[in-house]
Amino acid sequence: MTRPIQTHLDIDALRHNLAVIHNQAPTSKLMAVVKANAYGHHVPAVFSALDAADALAVASLDEALQCRQLGWNKPVLLLEGVFEPQELEECAARQIGMVIHHQQQIDWLCLQPVRVPLFVKLNSGMNRLGFQPDAYHRAIATLRAHPQLSDITQISHFANADLHSGMEETVHWIDQHFSRHAYPVSLANSAAIFRHPTTHRDWIRPGIALYGASPFADVSAATLDLRPVMRVTSRIIAIQQLAAGEAVGYGNLWTAKQPTRVGIVACGYADGYPRHAPNGTPVLVENQRTHTLGRVSMDMLCVNLDFLPHATVGSPVTLWGDDLSVDEVARSAGTIGYELLCARAPRPSHILLDNSTS
Repeated sequence: MTRPIQTHLDIDALRHNLAVIHNQAPTSKLMAVVKANAYGHHVPAVFSALDAADALAVASLDEALQCRQLGWNKPVLLLEGVFEPQELEECAARQIGMVIHHQQQIDWLCLQPVRVPLFVKLNSGMNRLGFQPDAYHRAIATLRAHPQLSDITQISHFANADLHSGMEETVHWIDQHFSRHAYPVSLANSAAIFRHPTTHRDWIRPGIALYGASPFADVSAATLDLRPVMRVTSRIIAIQQLAAGEAVGYGNLWTAKQPTRVGIVACGYADGYPRHAPNGTPVLVENQRTHTLGRVSMDMLCVNLDFLPHATVGSPVTLWGDDLSVDEVARSAGTIGYELLCARAPRPSHILLDNSTS
């Protein structure tokens, strides 16, 4: 008998989100970001919902090859490029594009030219990957000189696309450099797609928005007409009746001030639930709101059942999903929805919900 925690994936919600995003930038091609196992959503499970995308973006060659093995015949892009020259041959054989962001990658390509799409990255202030301006223009010139390396797109990434203001200067600076080369442009991540339409350009690269979470701290996913793809559920597996003065969980972080009915839920940090979630993190029991008590442990967490007299062993629990957004749980835990989705452990089973075929 398996533990009662499960991950439900609403494939129609992903299709809906992709359509909403495309409507935000109808003249741009859409590159769906499926790195980190589709932000924890399991690439094979969501693959059927991605048909309307024009390309996929991943973080490693293994992820790109998985997409090809699943039958994806449209472009695939390595967002961090290749990590060693031996990967170039596989990229050429499977037509996998790559981001070029440092000189060593160019040196490898000049020694072993391969005819694949190249996205040359300008560092516009994130200071993670990408060339500084002078090196960027030299990189373009070097690649352009090789006939096999001339399939070029210009790419950059924003550090502050979630902010309302301050982007104009960054975009103007990027345009000053990109305008020197007659190549397509890719700029907009999820936040820029919704908040800064001037960044849409030739390619958009949605990530978190595809999965129904918000890229903004001040705007909910529902406000953006995005639907959660993932719902994590479990059940109450035990009930404890605490007297005033009794504590619960490791470290006794919560002590009852009055007699309190506590439910024990089969979900812990080994399932991807954040250990650092404090007392009061929201949870649904039988579709009614309550909250956590005490420290999250490896396999279990505790919830307050004082106001849920009908809850009992076996009562359904929603950790996040349709009526409790992952963003709200993440805020309570002092993190972001991205982390909770990506940290979802493989231990919970998957239930695929596809309303179009039910």
